[in-house]
Amino acid sequence: MLRTRTGLPRHCTYQADRYGNRRVRFRRRGVSVYLTGIPWSVEFMCQYAAALERVQAEAGNVGAAKRTLPGSFSALCVSYYGSPEFRGLKASTQTVRRNIIERFRAEHGHRMLKDLQRAHIRHIIGAKANIPQAANNLLKVLRVMLDYAVSINMTAHNPAVGVKRYASKGEGIHAWSEAEVAQFEAHHPIGSKPRLALALLLYTAQRRGDVVRMGWQHLQGDSIAVRQEKTDRPLLIPVHPELAHALASVPRTNLTFLMNECGRPFTSKGFGNWFRGRCNEAGLPQCSAHGLRKCAATRLADAGCSLHRIMAVTGHKSMASVKPYTDRADQARLAREAFETQRRAEREQKSTHDRTQVYPTEKKR
Repeated sequence: MLRTRTGLPRHCTYQADRYGNRRVRFRRRGVSVYLTGIPWSVEFMCQYAAALERVQAEAGNVGAAKRTLPGSFSALCVSYYGSPEFRGLKASTQTVRRNIIERFRAEHGHRMLKDLQRAHIRHIIGAKANIPQAANNLLKVLRVMLDYAVSINMTAHNPAVGVKRYASKGEGIHAWSEAEVAQFEAHHPIGSKPRLALALLLYTAQRRGDVVRMGWQHLQGDSIAVRQEKTDRPLLIPVHPELAHALASVPRTNLTFLMNECGRPFTSKGFGNWFRGRCNEAGLPQCSAHGLRKCAATRLADAGCSLHRIMAVTGHKSMASVKPYTDRADQARLAREAFETQRRAEREQKSTHDRTQVYPTEKKR
């Protein structure tokens, strides 16, 4: 691979972002993205490869635009891929969405949008009853794309609106219990890399993609600065005493707190796989890195924190994402209060009954 005069791969340059930070920017044939991580590192090159794939995909879309039938779903795909709505998405989100779209396009791309009715959408979603999560994901993407189609006058209405999604069952990714946290800590003592990983995940309540980028340079006084990878939201999170204890033995020579076996920063996926292995070693195959984020939110809710306080730590943008934690905490608290009220009433009733037995009412002669 050619190395430019700047020491970067082809099509990459150093540029300052709006905050004055120097970042690496990839630009090639309409594709412009910032790459994170150390240039030429595994994480960096994975992003570089993804950017090159986007360039090839966009070139393919240009050719596809000449072959697709105007007014068809394929024509909508070509237009949507070039839209600000799609280009504004994070690269990983684009990849996930494109995979969903292309699977649907392979089967229905030739169909005309004007002929697409709500009954057709219901039938397509209904055929995926055995994989409800995939059905919901497809419905979500179709709603977005057909909204875009309405905005550019490719169709008069969005037939996906009003089609019901499958009800969610279960609670998704398993949230760690306090007993499971204690079991992991017992197996991985303080000073070990797994224990440090647990402390970073649990006491910052951040996603694994944010945790793997944390380093000493992010500490600001008694807090740690985080710019969330998924939302681009800046956060300043106080360093919990347990996290400070775990960081005490971490060398200050590395770019990140956590390093892989090759002495390099973890990628998000690589860290997830590595941490899953450490959970298995502790006898916790049901646990994962993201489950600790849920555990952290649960702890905050159980402590009586409001929705806004929890969101200030987790970085959630929607109250609906955090409300389940406070609802569970409120339910448990209200249930305890209900039984305390009941027991108090029972004690008062028993006391009244006992007094009646000791001082019976005198009968009239």
